[in-house]
Amino acid sequence: MPTGEREGWARLEDKATMKYAVVIENGSTGFGASVPDLPGCFAVADTRKEVERLIQEAIIEHVALLRKRGLPVPEARSSAIEVDV
Repeated sequence: MPTGEREGWARLEDKATMKYAVVIENGSTGFGASVPDLPGCFAVADTRKEVERLIQEAIIEHVALLRKRGLPVPEARSSAIEVDV
C-alpha cells in the first residue's frame, strides 16, 4: 500500500489499523490487484500507482459493504514475500 495514503484506513477500524495482503499483477495492458482475504475485492488500472490507490479504496468500500449487510469482516491472515531464485 502507498505509505502516504493512510487516511482512509481509519474508516475501516476505529481501534486499530487493518492491513491486508494485496497481490499486484503486471499484465499486458495494465495492472490488476486482488486481496486474498477479501474474495471479490479487486482493482484494475493502467499504472501501478493507480492500481495501488484503487485497491485501497476497494478494500475500504468492501469492508464497509460487509458491515452494512451485517456480515463478518474477514481477518487479515495472508501475507506475502518475495523470493529470489
